[in-house]
Amino acid sequence: MMLAPMIRALRRRPLPALLAAVLLAAAPLPPAIGAGAERGLPLLGDAASGELSPAMERKLGEDIMHDVRRDPDYLDDTPLTEYLNSFGNQLVSSRPDVRGEAGFDYFFFAVRDPRINAFALPGAFIGVHSGLILAAQNESQLASVLSHEIGHVAQRHIARMIGAQKQDALLPLASVLLGALASRSSPDAAIGIAMGGTGLAMQRQLNFSRDAEREADRVGLQILQDGGFDTSGMVAFFARMQTATRNYSDAVPPYLLSHPLTTERIADIEARIRNQRYRQHADSLDFYLIRARVRVLQDGSAQGLREAGEFFDSQLRQNTAMETAAARYGEAVIALKRSQFESAEKLLQQARGAAPAGTRSPVLAAFEIELKLAAGQPQQALTLADAARNRFPLSRGIARQYGQALIDADRAEDAARYLREQAQLYRQEPELQNLLAKAYAAQGKQALQHLALAESYALSGSVPSALEQLKIARSAPDGTFYEQAMVDARERELQAQWREQLEESKKSR
Repeated sequence: MMLAPMIRALRRRPLPALLAAVLLAAAPLPPAIGAGAERGLPLLGDAASGELSPAMERKLGEDIMHDVRRDPDYLDDTPLTEYLNSFGNQLVSSRPDVRGEAGFDYFFFAVRDPRINAFALPGAFIGVHSGLILAAQNESQLASVLSHEIGHVAQRHIARMIGAQKQDALLPLASVLLGALASRSSPDAAIGIAMGGTGLAMQRQLNFSRDAEREADRVGLQILQDGGFDTSGMVAFFARMQTATRNYSDAVPPYLLSHPLTTERIADIEARIRNQRYRQHADSLDFYLIRARVRVLQDGSAQGLREAGEFFDSQLRQNTAMETAAARYGEAVIALKRSQFESAEKLLQQARGAAPAGTRSPVLAAFEIELKLAAGQPQQALTLADAARNRFPLSRGIARQYGQALIDADRAEDAARYLREQAQLYRQEPELQNLLAKAYAAQGKQALQHLALAESYALSGSVPSALEQLKIARSAPDGTFYEQAMVDARERELQAQWREQLEESKKSR
């Protein structure tokens, strides 16, 4: 993962906020199970939880995500993000108390990185490396990692970590944690940054991190149990992770490895699940399809696509229904990337034919719509999208595809009406505002077009760009009195927000 934008964002923040943001993003996937009640989450002390309010924690996470989303290795792929959030929030729903008293809404996202890892950010944002998705052999293994990261969020480890730093020199510790981030791209730079750390602060951070990881493991096991997953998947996957991390963990100085040996973790987990009844979890078709899609997305170069195609060829030889469907789907994704539309259509139908009878897959439905839109067949795309949004009413990706299909089918007025309704229901989706801007542009409504673009930029965290769009909207010749009033009101709000951001930036210098 290219972390330069994230590091720059963190360096702009006050030191306690920087420490909070770095802790869980820096450490590779974690250590041992702690003692405590088998059911229910451990209680946090008032002093610890009071250091960073849930509202501040969420805001910090949102600020970091604005930078992460601009990173070229952020995988902004709708089917992938939708699958991760559907699957991740299924885990959260199995133990609603992990949302905490603030009722955090969890957001799961992927980054392009071949290493097997995942990380939690402040405010219930959980990142997953593409390498981890490809390494997971079943959904129980993937669930074991996501559940562990949910445990970090549920226990508010960031707030607790800040509380533990009151007695230590924060600057040396900050340099150590920044070194852990830098080590992902430059081991030499990491060693240079980390040289300023003090032994006492590092040891206290190490001890806290071990406690945090034990708690996260325990909470993760509870989520797996309540969600109906195979808890032995955690043991199997962590054992594989232990082998995989040997190849790159030497780049991080030993005192930054803030967890016991993986063998210790595995032993603790095995002891906890020894007397549990075995549960076999039936993997969804979409799990196999998404892994195939990620394999293509991980390297879009000509060589990368060739290697993905070779993998799918070998996968076909396994001759199981799920693997065959996934391989054909992966080949269809490659064909679409090469603009080979007829080939992609045939491969999609082969994937459908190989899938178990009666399987419903929003991933396959969305791909067929994507294919028709790319091939310049908007009417067919519109028919498919209309049917798919009724079959999969919770799919945000398909809903947006329907809006795009309306625009492409020269039904801009219908598209604007539909997208306005969607934007009222889902106020945090910049993609909806982008589509709404396209619909207004197709109608020649310049003021509304730039007002929608301003909302898109604001939701993406780019306030200056949003203000520039409002300036253009104000000068548009077709703006009504009501629309101009909307521009004025929104401009005042965003200017106040921008002044606040500038003040925070000055304080952090």
